[in-house]
Amino acid sequence: MAVTACADQSPDVGFGGEPPAPPAQQGPVEPKPEQERQAVPPDAVDASKLPESYPTDVWTQDNGKAVVATGQEGGCSKVHAEVAEQNDQQVRIVLVDETPEPAGACTMDLRYPPVAVALDEELGDRTVVLEQRDVKVPREEPPN
Repeated sequence: MAVTACADQSPDVGFGGEPPAPPAQQGPVEPKPEQERQAVPPDAVDASKLPESYPTDVWTQDNGKAVVATGQEGGCSKVHAEVAEQNDQQVRIVLVDETPEPAGACTMDLRYPPVAVALDEELGDRTVVLEQRDVKVPREEPPN
């Protein structure tokens, strides 16, 4: 007589034989239109590590589970946001300005696109700490 049991299930399979739900999304998300965001009060934003002329507007969206900041990019550079740290007191967001190298012909304009990141939990009463970092990236060659 052979007996089988379900105790030998794989830990990566959830209830009903389905894989478990993926973890909450973290990282870049698509910013919603400004009228669908909620402004974060200026006293809940620490922008002291940003360059002096950098925009400091911050919003939440998706019931506080995402933070939207205003990036700054110009010419050939592109900006995106990354969550550097999350704890009970603060969420540290780095606005990363990627500039292609070697340098080529670029316009001399500044753009201020909204950039967003997903959080592990609602922002709540935590402080948003904004930082900025410049990085060089390889220039993409146009397709032939």
